[in-house]
Order: sequence, then structure tokens, then C-alpha cells
Amino acid sequence: MPLERPLIIGHRGAPGYRPEHSPSSYAVAIAAGVDAVEPDVVPSKDGVLVVRHENEISATTDVATRPEFAERRTSKVVDGERLTGWFVEDFTWNELRTLRCRERIPALRPGSAAFDDTEFVLCLRDVLDLARKGGVGVVLEIKHAAAFAAQGFDMAALVRDELREADWLDDPTLVIESFEPLVLARLRELGIQAPLVQLIEAGGAPWDLRERDGAAAVTYASMLTPAGLDALTREVDGISPDKRLILDPGRLGRARGPARFVAEAQDRGLRVFTWTCRPENMFLLPGYRRHGGQAAFGDFRSEWAHLRDARLDGVFVDHPDLGVEVFGG
Repeated sequence: MPLERPLIIGHRGAPGYRPEHSPSSYAVAIAAGVDAVEPDVVPSKDGVLVVRHENEISATTDVATRPEFAERRTSKVVDGERLTGWFVEDFTWNELRTLRCRERIPALRPGSAAFDDTEFVLCLRDVLDLARKGGVGVVLEIKHAAAFAAQGFDMAALVRDELREADWLDDPTLVIESFEPLVLARLRELGIQAPLVQLIEAGGAPWDLRERDGAAAVTYASMLTPAGLDALTREVDGISPDKRLILDPGRLGRARGPARFVAEAQDRGLRVFTWTCRPENMFLLPGYRRHGGQAAFGDFRSEWAHLRDARLDGVFVDHPDLGVEVFGG
């Protein structure tokens, strides 16, 4: 059954106010009263789980300004996309620890960008310790597992080992999520009992299934059909779709939802989360945008009210204080 109110999850901490995944980003989220925080993990060269949204880190750290790392700039294909920059897996953790965090979208969030280059990069153990000290849960996202498997990293085993060492493996507030079904299956194979959540994009198919099955890969859309939900109940404990799928906008860009699959999933015992609640016009449905440009706050309360009324199990927010205001009642 859904909760009386959703879990309020600080998405990468509080990136509306501080550079994502920085120490103060998590501190602001915890102080605002979130129920959990969400670290994304990618591996360093020596197998340390680093808290970064992507393995290419030129946009979120000061690595491009560091002459000692200039020769590490390279190009790689990640989930079918060719990227050029600096990649976490080419650095040891001791090297990464010297980098400083930066705001990913400074033009949109200049207030956060004011804190650029003031805080160090975190590893998963850092965030686990911050969460435990702050009395909040952790929703852990595993990134690009198939791409890292091709480089010799078993992301599920790395996560299991770190959680065990940090005494988080059996913590009742732990949830693990990924866009890639195969790494979630690998977690179960390794005996992980924490709730597992399948992240769902608004279109396309999971990269690991595309890589394995080609054109026959299961799509995200098919996961939300009755047959797809039946299959997911045998594999995971919850789903986390893009909020646009739940809002189900009409022709004028106003929400018509909650979409039918929300109740259908919960009737099957699946928990339903959604990502990501952001107040800026850029991230709102067209029907809730206001004048002032992409960075201005639109009528986010009206958009989010549809998610609140959908009786979801969890919502990811970039501005934790606003999330607590709308969803915490």
C-alpha cells in the first residue's frame, strides 16, 4: 500500500542550492528534513565507489583546470554515446579526492555556482556516514553498470562489499536503484535483500538490454503495461518513472494524471517513486511555466500537487525545503 505521504528524497543532496554531491549539498538536504538522500556511484581506477552522476566529470569538478591531469583527457563511448573529457575510472581515489565540486548548470543555478571549487569530491562511504549521522535513509543509484562491466568492474559486488563494510547492508532505510535491470538482477544473485527499484525513462530501452538483445530489448514503455508490471514484480520491489509519465500531460501541457500504471503497480505490491521535482521553468510541464526565463520558478506547486495526490511512495527533489513544503504535509 502507498504511504500517507511519499518519502522525500534529496536528489544528489540539495543541488538547487549547492553543487550536486558536495558535502554541503547533503548537509542542506538533511537539515531541510528529507527522509533520504540519493548518491549516484561510479568506480575509480582502484575500485572505490565515487559519488558522481556521470563518470565524465569535466562539468561537475575542476579537473579541466588541473594541469597535472591534462593528459588524461580522452574520448570514450558510454552507453552508445561518444564523450570527450575526464573519466572517473582513469583516476585513483587519492587523485579524485584532490578535485573540487562545481555546479553542473551554472547559468540556471548561479547561487549554487557561487560555491564552486570550495568542497571536495565524496566517495560512497562519506555519504553513508553523513546519512547515518543525520538520521536519514539512502537511495543508492548504480550508474552505467554494463559499460563498467566491459572494463572489468562488477558494480553489484562493489556496492555489496562497501555496504557490508559500512554496516549498511541490512539497514531498513536503504534502497538501491538503477536504469539497468541486469545489475539489479546481479544484486539479488549476490543475496542483497534491500528493496530494488527499476528506474524508467520516458522513452527508449535500458542500455544493458539493448546491448544484449538489440532490437528485441524490452522497452521502458513496455515495463509499464500490465504484462510488464507482472514481470517486474518477480524481479524488483518498485519502479521510479520520469515524472512526465506519471503526470501524463495533455495537449496544453497540463497534467491529466496520475497515469493508470501508478495504481496498477501499487496493486501488484510495487512501490512507485518518481524523479525529479524541480521548480525552475526549464523542468516544468509547459502548462506550469511562468514568465522570467528558464531559471525562474514556475507554478511548481500546482504541478507537484498532482504527484502528491497520486499517493506515490517516494519523490526526488532538487530543492529539499520546497519538497518538504509540498509533500511533507
